[in-house]
This record gives sequence, C-alpha cells and structure tokens, in this order.
Amino acid sequence: MMPVENPENVVSLGEGGTPLLRTSRLGSRAGFDDLWIQDESGNPTGSFKARGLSAAVSRAKELGFRSIAVPSAGNAGGAAAAYAARAGMSCDVFLPRDTPPLFGAECERYGARVTLVDGLIDACGRLVAEGAAAGRWHDVSTLKEPYRVEGKKTMGYELAEEFGWELPDAVIYPTGGGTGLIGMWKAFGEMERLGWIGGRRPRMIAVQATGCAPISRAFADGKPVAERWENAETYASGLRVPKPFADFLILAILRESGGDAIAVTDAEMREAEEEIGAAEGLFVCPEGAATWAGAKKLAEEGRLDRKSRVVLFNTGTGFKYR
Repeated sequence: MMPVENPENVVSLGEGGTPLLRTSRLGSRAGFDDLWIQDESGNPTGSFKARGLSAAVSRAKELGFRSIAVPSAGNAGGAAAAYAARAGMSCDVFLPRDTPPLFGAECERYGARVTLVDGLIDACGRLVAEGAAAGRWHDVSTLKEPYRVEGKKTMGYELAEEFGWELPDAVIYPTGGGTGLIGMWKAFGEMERLGWIGGRRPRMIAVQATGCAPISRAFADGKPVAERWENAETYASGLRVPKPFADFLILAILRESGGDAIAVTDAEMREAEEEIGAAEGLFVCPEGAATWAGAKKLAEEGRLDRKSRVVLFNTGTGFKYR
C-alpha cells in the first residue's frame, strides 16, 4: 500500500509503530469514559513528520533526485534533514526566523542548510517553490508532492489495527497543514476497499489555535475553502499555518465525517500540557496539548459525547519547544 516500488529505495529510521495509550486518569478529569492518546513523540526526530518524510524521501530517491527542500514550522524540517542524510541527499530547510532555536539546530546537526525567513511558513514555501522551478532541488512541501500523505496514512492503518479493525468514534487532530488528517481519511477508504473495515468512520475533528484558525473559521462559516489568517500568532508553531494548501480537502473531510473544528488559546494549550503530563506522564508538544483543550471545550458545548471512544493525537515531543 506504499508508493515505493523497489525495497532497496526505502529510507527508514524506524518510524511508525507508536503507542496508542488508554488515558483513563486524564479522561476522568473531564468526564470522558473512553479516552486515548496516539503518541507520535517516539518517532525518529520526535514527531509524526517522520512518517511522511520517510515516504517522500524514499520516493524521491527512487525517482533519482539528489537534493530536497522544505518549508517548515520546525518538525518537518528536522525530519526532512534526517531522512535526506540517511538517503545521502542534500537538504535545504526554510524556517520562520522566530521558530524555536532547537528546530534549526536539529536540522543543522543532520547536515542540512537552514535559511531563516522573515515571515511565516507560506513565505518559506514561496522560496522553496522558486528554487524548485529553477531546478535547484525537489520540493517536498506539504501536498506539493503526493508522497508525504502516503506516509501519514500509516497512522490510520495503525489506529484500525490497534483497535481490532474497528475505528474509534472521534479522532481529534491538531491541524496546521492537515496532511495527517487527509492521510488517515485516505487510509480508511483503502481499508474499506480491501475489506478490512466497514463503512463506519470516526468524526474527524480539527483543532487550531485562536491566533491562527483559518480552518475553524471557514468550517463555522460553512465555506469550502479558508481565507488567509492575517497576523497569525501562536507558540504552537505547527499550528501557525495561515492558509493550508489543502484547505478544501480538510474542510470536505470534516463535513463528510460529521466532524467539527475548534480553536483554543495558547493559555488553554499550556494548561492542557500540564494536565496531560501530570495525569499520564507524557511530555506532549503544544499542538498535541491543543487536542485535549479542544476535547474539553467541545464536550462542554455539547459537541462531543464524553461516553464515546475518543482518540487525541499528540503529534510530537514537547522537548523542542523549551
């Protein structure tokens, strides 16, 4: 089910197979009966981005590319740099200048060239696209090539497998670029066609930051695409995406699944980080903490059933943000 044709071209650092953890102690704090966290922090380079970049770099190697480039809020850059190093490729990473310093240091440790940009990830993306058009590198930006989403879909396969091929009632996902949400939805469709699961789908719920919530706003307004969020600001750098490239796909999935979208404040994320850590021993990233903050708000507003099986996605480690 993966796009690499020759196994010799697979570039891996041991990604995937992350734990799905029952979090009864955390759930009891807000009355949830069946709460789980899919913890992606144990992936190589500390985030779920390893899944997508493993697939993208593997296929790039198979297609004969020698150099890649990526715009990033942090974690994607580290993963791209690491897998490029593993494949013997060169890598350029473009980061907003105010990205937490550890992200850039990580990329450089893997041998990548880091360029700090005055602006947000979309400004970084424009520079990567210009270089790709000039033939300097292969652009592995979110959904600018088709293979990162193939790596992310493995989260959907693993979720079904760990629950005995019965999907949960709701998946709450921190949504910046949204590739993971799109990938999981793709996986669910593939598994149904294979006869591994039935037609029932989880409600797909996107969580964003109040300082950058283009998907949440578009969903509430009933729009098929999002408008660019001006003056985007949040300490959860992975959520600081002013206009996701695949906004129309994200919004369509939310609506098709009977899902939802919500935004939480940075203060709510920080409180959620502390609650998760104290209750379950997990040092989650701000984006992962946002899903717990979002779950509580949705439940309080009657938009999420506390008795249903709910899976929160922690997409990375909290260590890089300190």
